[in-house]
Amino acid sequence: MSNAELQNKRDSKTSNKTQLAAIEGWMTTDGEARLVGGRGAETGSYFFPKNMAFSRNPSAPSEEIAEVHLSARGRVWSWTTNHYQPPAPYMPADPFVPYTVLAVELDEERMVVLGRLAPDCDPSTLTSGAEVEVERGVLYEDDDNQYMVWQWRPVATEAAR
Repeated sequence: MSNAELQNKRDSKTSNKTQLAAIEGWMTTDGEARLVGGRGAETGSYFFPKNMAFSRNPSAPSEEIAEVHLSARGRVWSWTTNHYQPPAPYMPADPFVPYTVLAVELDEERMVVLGRLAPDCDPSTLTSGAEVEVERGVLYEDDDNQYMVWQWRPVATEAAR
């Protein structure tokens, strides 16, 4: 079972709230966690977030864009920890807790996507090139719902198991 599947099981056992995407259409909401992007029919260029209105590739501005699920794994390209509370519409924990944002190069697409590090992971253990995988995590919640976003979790190595 992958790290992401284990996390999804933990999330579903800890709350009876309905899980909703915090940003509609940017990631899958059931099954394996995957980012939802676009791919140009002519150029094969990948885009995230998906944009079905037009191609962002200047060599084919009118190409059709197909919806695709992006790679579930990638490699850490860079990261930083935010020690300040961003302005609205960011929904901070109360009190605010610093969080780490990763830039991850996806395995197949070779594009870099930003996302937070899973909150229970220690950013001091990150290294450039480390393998990570996308999972769903709670961004914020209200009385009835948990609002989910994608986050990155380091893939456990054989030596760490």
